[in-house]
Amino acid sequence: MAERTSTGLLTMMLEPTPVVAMTLPAEVREKLAELELELSEGDITQKGYEKKRGKLLAPYVPQIQGVDPSLQIDNRIQASSQSVLPGSKHNRSRAANTRDERFRSDLHTEAVQAALAKYKERKMPMPSKRRSVLVQSSVEACTPPDTSSASEDEGSLRRQGRLATSTPYQGHGHPSVEHWFNRVIQGSSTSSSASSTSSHPGGRSVTTTTNTTSHAALNANAAATALADFMAHTQLDNHSAPPDVTGLSERSSLHTERPQVASVRGVSRGYNHHTSVMETADGVPVNSRVSSKIQQLLNTLKRPKRPPLREFFVDDFEELLDVQQPDPNQPKPEGQHMSPLEGEPLGVVNNWPPSLPAALHRWGTTQPKSPCLTALDNGGKAVYTLTYGKLWTRSQKLAYTLLNKLSTRNEPLLVPGDRVALVFPNNDPVMFMVAFYGCLLAELVPVPIEVPLTRKDAGSQQIGFLLGSCGVTLALTTDACQKGLPKAQTGEVATFKGWPRLLWFVTDGKHVVKPPKDWHPPIREASNDIAYIEYKTSKEGSTMGITVSHSAMLVHCHALTQACGYTEAETITNVLDFKREAGLWHGVLTSVMNRMHVISIPYSLMKVNPLSWIQKVHTYKARVAVVKSRDMHWSLLAQRDQRDISLSSLRMLIVADGANPWSISSCDAFLNVFQARGLRPEVICPCASSSEAMTVAIRRPPEMGVPPPGKAVLSMGGLSHSVIRVDTEEKLSVLTVQDVGQVMPGALVCVVRVEGTPYICQTDEVGEICVSSGCTGVAYYGLPGMTKNLFETIPVTSSGIPISDRPFTRTSLLGFVGPDSLVFVVGKMDGLMVVSGRRHNADDVVATALAVEPMKFVYRGRIAVFSVSVLHDERIVVVAEQRPDASEEDSFQWMSRVLQAIDSIHQVGVYCLALVPANTLPKAPLGGIHISETKQRFLEGALHPCNVLMCPHTCVTNLPKPRQKQPEVGPASMIVGNLVAGKRIAQACGRDVTQLEDNDQFLYIQDVLQWRAQATPDHPLFLVLNAKGTVASTASCLQLHKRAERVAAALMGRLNTGDHVALVYPPGIELIATFYGCLYAGCVPVTVRPPHPQNLATTLPTVKMIVEVSKSVCILTTQAIMKLLKSKEAAAAVDVKSWPMVLDTDDLPRKKSPQMYKPPTPEMLAYLDFSVSTTGILAGVKMSHTATSALCRSIKLQCELYPSRQIAICLDPYCGLGFALWCLCSVYSGHQSILVPPLELESNASLWLAAVSQYKVRVTFCSYSVMEMCTKGLGSQTEALRLRNVNLSCVRTCMVVAEERPRIALTQSFSKIFKDLGLSPRAVSTTFGCRVNVAICLQGTAGPDPTTVYVDMRALRHDRVRLVERGSPHSLPLMESGKILPGVKVIIANTETKGPLGDSHLGEIWVSSPHNATGYYTVYGEEALHADHFNTKLSFGDTQTVWARTGYLGFLRRTELTDASGERHDALYVVGSLDETLELRGMRYHPIDIETSVIRSHKSIAECAVFTWTNLLVVVVELEGSEQEALDLVALVTNVVLEEHYLIVGVVVVVDPGVIPINSRGEKQRMHLRDGFLADQLDPIYVAYNM
Repeated sequence: MAERTSTGLLTMMLEPTPVVAMTLPAEVREKLAELELELSEGDITQKGYEKKRGKLLAPYVPQIQGVDPSLQIDNRIQASSQSVLPGSKHNRSRAANTRDERFRSDLHTEAVQAALAKYKERKMPMPSKRRSVLVQSSVEACTPPDTSSASEDEGSLRRQGRLATSTPYQGHGHPSVEHWFNRVIQGSSTSSSASSTSSHPGGRSVTTTTNTTSHAALNANAAATALADFMAHTQLDNHSAPPDVTGLSERSSLHTERPQVASVRGVSRGYNHHTSVMETADGVPVNSRVSSKIQQLLNTLKRPKRPPLREFFVDDFEELLDVQQPDPNQPKPEGQHMSPLEGEPLGVVNNWPPSLPAALHRWGTTQPKSPCLTALDNGGKAVYTLTYGKLWTRSQKLAYTLLNKLSTRNEPLLVPGDRVALVFPNNDPVMFMVAFYGCLLAELVPVPIEVPLTRKDAGSQQIGFLLGSCGVTLALTTDACQKGLPKAQTGEVATFKGWPRLLWFVTDGKHVVKPPKDWHPPIREASNDIAYIEYKTSKEGSTMGITVSHSAMLVHCHALTQACGYTEAETITNVLDFKREAGLWHGVLTSVMNRMHVISIPYSLMKVNPLSWIQKVHTYKARVAVVKSRDMHWSLLAQRDQRDISLSSLRMLIVADGANPWSISSCDAFLNVFQARGLRPEVICPCASSSEAMTVAIRRPPEMGVPPPGKAVLSMGGLSHSVIRVDTEEKLSVLTVQDVGQVMPGALVCVVRVEGTPYICQTDEVGEICVSSGCTGVAYYGLPGMTKNLFETIPVTSSGIPISDRPFTRTSLLGFVGPDSLVFVVGKMDGLMVVSGRRHNADDVVATALAVEPMKFVYRGRIAVFSVSVLHDERIVVVAEQRPDASEEDSFQWMSRVLQAIDSIHQVGVYCLALVPANTLPKAPLGGIHISETKQRFLEGALHPCNVLMCPHTCVTNLPKPRQKQPEVGPASMIVGNLVAGKRIAQACGRDVTQLEDNDQFLYIQDVLQWRAQATPDHPLFLVLNAKGTVASTASCLQLHKRAERVAAALMGRLNTGDHVALVYPPGIELIATFYGCLYAGCVPVTVRPPHPQNLATTLPTVKMIVEVSKSVCILTTQAIMKLLKSKEAAAAVDVKSWPMVLDTDDLPRKKSPQMYKPPTPEMLAYLDFSVSTTGILAGVKMSHTATSALCRSIKLQCELYPSRQIAICLDPYCGLGFALWCLCSVYSGHQSILVPPLELESNASLWLAAVSQYKVRVTFCSYSVMEMCTKGLGSQTEALRLRNVNLSCVRTCMVVAEERPRIALTQSFSKIFKDLGLSPRAVSTTFGCRVNVAICLQGTAGPDPTTVYVDMRALRHDRVRLVERGSPHSLPLMESGKILPGVKVIIANTETKGPLGDSHLGEIWVSSPHNATGYYTVYGEEALHADHFNTKLSFGDTQTVWARTGYLGFLRRTELTDASGERHDALYVVGSLDETLELRGMRYHPIDIETSVIRSHKSIAECAVFTWTNLLVVVVELEGSEQEALDLVALVTNVVLEEHYLIVGVVVVVDPGVIPINSRGEKQRMHLRDGFLADQLDPIYVAYNM
């Protein structure tokens, strides 16, 4: 590639055959070049381009029959290099490039296309997006959303004529190698056949109907992948995890989880009316589009190649992050150590002014009419020419005014040496020049800055910080500019965010005063005092002020004059910003030194007329022009409008950003076009400079007799290791750079290592260029530490000896010194990204991205590349502005190609590629992108992209190794007495159930009610409140008994004893009465939550299922619900004809039942308790009469409940402890229960707390949902509640009823908010229960306060408990779940060996107690599977006791506290449900931990839930904010999970608030969510598939 030159790449890329190319007339070639440019800029469409091009070439091209001309261009990659004789390196004429993009040199589009062609066809799943998200850009840009069902033409998206090319699988891992980019990524489709084809790249399409009984035909070799389709029908009933198909995790996919009970997700399998739908192992229909997309994703995620590892980052734990080992074969520098390079000495000039003000004084007095500066308006007309005389007098007036006419309290406002801000717009160079020299004459220090346009400009805050640190109090500006600044209400200029208070002074004529005759500004010799401060923005976005002394300013002017051969009165055109860098040095300072005439071209004029600078060169016969590559590029696009201009007057075209490796293409292309207009090749003079070191090197004009310019074609791979290797093999990954000339006169230059000690580099090594000379900046104002590092570097030889006694200034330019002492620059420190030890340059990556058909989808020059640090390494992020007319599909395809091009050419993965709508990236002052601000927005989640592609799987290769489980130690060596492996066995028990009281002699709860009805008939038991806080209904012992009798009478004639009866009631007395009525009649009650009238479709099937699974023969309910069950709406959700008998109990006759039923033994079934677990499993447990009484007795003892007590309950009464507290405890203990149905809180959030206060309740129960409603709904209303006399100081204990790890954050914020209402911080605690035992722990009224410990989250993943200090990294607070109830024994057992564990070891919590449930009640006869949940024994130690397994992981820890019995207190900590845990990378993760991290990552994430699919981690987040924030979350979620959990997120799903299903206890139903996701029911805003 390096050698293709003189015929010009132009012809090579455009013409069908090189031969024809030679014969094309020059004017046709020129027209073709223009067309190319138009296309590249997006001025014409591809279609228009092909049409016009076809017309031009028609006379010359023998058209091939029937082939579309556009396809002929696709064969551009030809070996055209044979037609060229390789010339010597120096006198080779510049390559005539084609599309002259600023960012492209010999790394051409075709290099990228060739790289892409090498890629095999890999389908990547396209993200799906809701339509509304697209509306941000323009409405026409919308494509139909991806969430709808598949459109008919999806299969036809690939180009016609390509369908037959896909070849069958050829052995493993070689699907057809195809031109990646000729295929549009195939959308996944709804039919199951498509899901099976799209999941095998290159597999033949198998046409099957949607009827899923037909097996997908599989190639034998594809069988491994095909596992993923789960063999259509093998319905694995035991819900084991779907097989792992990606090979990313080492464990075998056959691990069986704790078997689970009948699933309620969807419809229970026994009652499936749609057997034709194929299901996966989890009862999920496979024909969903999501599952086929995930399948595509799995297929693209092959294991990243990893280097062998030897060394680790020790993250103070055994999860060791891999450190990338240097590759032993990587190139290493072999040259000798370079010696410093000296520029020619500074010449002595006769009569050279002693300082700049002296020069101004000289020309202002001796040559007053001589023109100094011509300003142009936006039409390109010269509006004003400032002469040297005018500049002198106006600067003098300003200097006098500033020093003498501005005062505060009779003190002059300014004294010499003070800093003054110069705020001048880019189109007013005259006023700026006057102000700048006015300050110099007054010996004030000018600080030129940009005009702040809004209060929130990108980077404006940092500028404010700079002004503050420089102590600036005065800003100079023009009248027009001052009028345009944002104003405060007072009419004064507003104070910008982060800015100090400034006085604004307008420097226009009427505000300045003529100095008296005897006043003369002091004109001194140049000293080391500060002359001016130039601002510079660092990579991180902070702004520094670089101080330049008077002497440095003078020496720099001298050096530039000598290097550029400036002579007096020359004319120069300046397109650059005159406030800083080269624009200031050439256009304001050196020009005055030499009495030159500057034509200043404002940016606004360039935008309107990019040719303006060339026209001015022509008009004014300018000898020198100072431009940037961008200006050359722009003028190329417009040059067809001008025929009559000549650039022959130019002796020097200074390219200020010639150090940018990609400027070479602009120079070449510019020359190529303008050589015909008098431009001589040798006048192009790139230069290298930096704000700190000023001009470092510049190519001299031809008359100086310097060696010819050089060019180097370097291997990109070598550069990434900082080694220079000239590329000879014509590889794709090369970088062509041009020299930036020789070192400046009087300067000493060396190249040093970038990191660590500044060792001198070897000759073939890239390093940072350092300069020692009299004309560099002096310091960063007010930052001595950074100044020392940068301005006072002492380069040393390999043996550590300083090479010079002079300090050097680092230039932040990366480069080397080539042959003929030419300086080459290959990048900047600001753009340096070090990924896994290799260095990449942001500009190079931009170039590669732009070479992928850039102009169709993104804007040129609107691409930002930067790196972010995630998990101990830099990760590359590419952000581009998308054209509004690019479709979703196109953009996604462009993105996937960019990833592959960068991967191929730079051998580095891109972590995130984001497209944002046009014009939304923060802009730098003069065009371009404000990179640091873009990065900041990316990290804060404020970029609002419209397309995102994350590739963590390919980039992140330093994850800890997956954990290998160690074989456990055998029993014999473990147990000695009550010690396990040297620790006390982790077991604990509540206090003994002591003497029986009067009501304890009853074996049956219904007998207690009858006894109370006789003994204390009028004692109030229940009081139900409504939303207004008034009493809706009450019941005394006798009333409840009477109502129960009526129900029993109604049942006895109709049902048999032992029949199951479903009670479908809203929370209230009726539910309780009916429950006892069933017991009186000898029936088994099953309480069921009634369906929600507004949401029948989702709530009614659960009711139906419980009724069916519990084998209820009758439903008791109210008239209203009875109507609802049989309504037309209900018929749409379930089969209403199959309901059992439904009775309403609203108007039962008052008749007594003949006689009460007496159960023969208390072991008989009392009631069934059905609940849906968080994993979506419906489990009904059997509660015997013995267990019921024992449960009530335990709670009575723990909470000290007596008839005189009142307790408040804000819980649902349908299952678990909530049911027991509503229906059983009051009857048993005789206390009065104030019942607050949680539903009522939706309309009156303060209902529960007001009731607690009003009835002075000491003990109260609630659920997490209720607590959340109070914290969110009442957080800001505590004052109003206090005025209503709500006082919570009566509460001794407030218990949250839960079956999960305590939610500390919620309980703490609840305590904190209501502390003001008297709530004691010690009052709030949690309970713990589960299916096998609904109440294991409960704080109660006595006993020590619940304790909190902090454990290491990483140790938990290894099933270990490691206690750490609060606030230490990775610490996780765990709160004790209340006190163990009387009569309950708890032990911690190893989940695998079933042996006992020691104190503070993590294992499964096993429980033994008289109130354990006796078993699951299910319809499938699966009790055998679950027998060990209820009666299991330890494998060693105490092998007699029968335990029930709770299915929860936790640990016991003996504390220093004593409990009521005087013993040391054992605290039980619940970590989480085993069924919920995710096994990833051999470690055990608790979803809640990942979710907590995710919720913290962005303010708009309201809720989060995670689950796995195969072995991909899927994160679902609810977005509480505008939909345009949806895509911001993708990167933040991926980052935080990587950083804190070392896991790669596979899929990020952004949904609306309220989509994550929550059960009545406030727990997330993650499995329901997973099923909804896989069945396409979530209507997500965005789904991102991380690559």
